[in-house]
Amino acid sequence: MDEKRYKIGAVSRMTGLPAYVLRFWETEFPGLRPQKSRGNQRVYTQAEIATVQQIKTLLYEERLTIEGARKKMAGSQDMSVPPTAPSEARGVYHTLNWVRGELQELLHLIR
Repeated sequence: MDEKRYKIGAVSRMTGLPAYVLRFWETEFPGLRPQKSRGNQRVYTQAEIATVQQIKTLLYEERLTIEGARKKMAGSQDMSVPPTAPSEARGVYHTLNWVRGELQELLHLIR
């Protein structure tokens, strides 16, 4: 089953971030590597959009630096995915890591 993919313009509207910010984050965060379509356009999976939202939260709400956000995301990714894993598997792992990070954040808030 093919996962729905979104072009960068749609992701920009969904997240409220300009497309140039998304392209910049691709260079700064190793976990954010959308595939390219046949027309050489970036296409994001739902898991990659969740990663964008996580980065946005770390940078804009928690006020971390890019380096700090990168370290926090790397620290929360105990379930590392080999780069050769199929994109569907990478998407599942990204989603699970995002959920794990959200749960850890909730746990931190209630303590």
